[in-house]
Amino acid sequence: MNWNTIFLPAPKQLVEKSGYFTPQPGHYIQILDRNPQDLLFTAEQIKTTFSNYSQFSYQLTASQSIPGDHIAVKIMIDPGISKSSQAYRLSINPDCIEIIGSSGAGLFYGVQTLKQISSQKSRQPLPCLEIVDWPDFPVRGVMFDISRDKVYQMETLLMLVDELSSWKINQLQLYTEHTFAYLGHEVVWRDASPITAEEVLILDRYCQERFIELVPNQNSFGHLSRWLKHPQYQHLAETTEPVETPWGGLQIEPFSLSPTLPESLTFITGLYDQLLPNFSRKLINVGCDETFDIGMGQSKSAVEQKGKEQVYLDFLLSLHREAHNREYTLQFWGDIVLEHPELIKLLPKDVIALNWGYEADHPFEAETQAFRDAGLPFYVCPGTSSWNSIAGRVDNMIKNIRNAAHFGLITGAIGLLITDWGDNGHWQQLPISYPGLVTGAACAWSLDSSQGIDLEAILDTVVFFDQSRTISKILLKIGNMYKAWGLNLINSSPLFWLLQEPTEQILRFEIEDTTPIFTSLDQLSALIKQLNELNLDRPDAVLIHAELKLTIQMLQHACKRALLIFSDDKNIQTNQMLREISDIKSIFADLWMKRNRPGGLQDSLARFNTIIDEYQLTHG
Repeated sequence: MNWNTIFLPAPKQLVEKSGYFTPQPGHYIQILDRNPQDLLFTAEQIKTTFSNYSQFSYQLTASQSIPGDHIAVKIMIDPGISKSSQAYRLSINPDCIEIIGSSGAGLFYGVQTLKQISSQKSRQPLPCLEIVDWPDFPVRGVMFDISRDKVYQMETLLMLVDELSSWKINQLQLYTEHTFAYLGHEVVWRDASPITAEEVLILDRYCQERFIELVPNQNSFGHLSRWLKHPQYQHLAETTEPVETPWGGLQIEPFSLSPTLPESLTFITGLYDQLLPNFSRKLINVGCDETFDIGMGQSKSAVEQKGKEQVYLDFLLSLHREAHNREYTLQFWGDIVLEHPELIKLLPKDVIALNWGYEADHPFEAETQAFRDAGLPFYVCPGTSSWNSIAGRVDNMIKNIRNAAHFGLITGAIGLLITDWGDNGHWQQLPISYPGLVTGAACAWSLDSSQGIDLEAILDTVVFFDQSRTISKILLKIGNMYKAWGLNLINSSPLFWLLQEPTEQILRFEIEDTTPIFTSLDQLSALIKQLNELNLDRPDAVLIHAELKLTIQMLQHACKRALLIFSDDKNIQTNQMLREISDIKSIFADLWMKRNRPGGLQDSLARFNTIIDEYQLTHG
């Protein structure tokens, strides 16, 4: 396009026309609908947009007697414009702008596109065009981890909903293990600063206005250590003995509910009865992933008799029955049934499988085909690749998301859910997740239109509003630094582990050539200086600058620790490293409180102590 507009997501069909639309004072935004109040929120977004764009305050009207030459924008719903219930048509003409949605959601999406155009044409006439657009995936979701260990403040959650809805995301899940304030279970969440029922009600209404479904997400089988470690819940655990995990190391605390205990189901359904009524969407994600300890304790005899897969399936079916009795559709993570494909055909056809995988080469082709062959509805669930990384893994993220979207479309996935986890202390700062959120939003709406997207331009123009066009280069540079050392780790970056693991575990990297480490340090020093060029037009601009600075400082420290372990560089001294990591820990705690609740902070900070203790021991 010769007028250089950046879209997120890119529309499927755009035709440029001659002429320009020039805003005039005293004009109206006309709502053409039998129930104009239903479209009022969307119309108000147009009003705010034009107030920011042209400084003219347009009035809203549902009257059809206003002269045509006084109408600046017309909005209406016409289901006949497309087979898609989320389609829109945006026409910018010299005399008037017209937005038609096939539904209220479609109309809202057309307005988001108009907002992106006008925000990039401040006080300039808008070029005439016609856009016809609709999504590839009916469901385009984002899942934020609020259990390991960050629980976002309400202000942060509302900001994220505003951003995600403007990118045409229409589902939000908050992954919960122990961070909902369940009455009678205070011992579990007392120090976690949980989400309350009232906050869910407020957030749900806020999401509804922006055509986002807020879906309850309560892990209901595994990943329940935060509950089962307490004495009053240990009788529900499959085992309280340490268990070897599939990803290496020991799971010290109890992990999964015992599926053969009737009390396990009673416990979970008691949680549902407190949680679910606060949500308007009749859908629940019950988790049930990575239940590796089943058969190692209380269910051992049942597993020996029926098989581990049947014991798992029986419990999942009991959760389905309880959800169904409450008129909820059940979602579950599909990793366990994919290990035993014969189970997939035994599942009810009204459950939704969540096909997750986070590496660039994850086998989405075979896995999605398995769900399709069984006639089971499913989502594809790639990730932002931000967790266990400090700064992200950008190239992996792009390939992972595009791979998921590609095979999801081929095999008929009904949704794409972008996951943003917080494993091992949730050390990544929020801006690190944005490249993944942006890529996911673009691919979920239109995979073809997102081919060759200019991620730098989108981050600078649509997300961070950076006049200097610098922030994207910094994010993508640090987000690919994990590749420089030639250590391809699963679901993580070596720079992350250099800040969390003791020396004897770091030695497994066997770094012989330290040249890439010195190169990384030089690049990071240059990036610190580039931060001063940022010119972000966002309320949290100062905070983003501080978050990125801390991220770079953490990467620098990781590089220095690698040199301390793998080289004889005399410039790296433990006393200096101790002061540096102590300062980083302090700043980390400070920044945590800007977007997040205090709960979980101490657990996250404790992960700095492994290397702090090493430095103190070495320094004497």
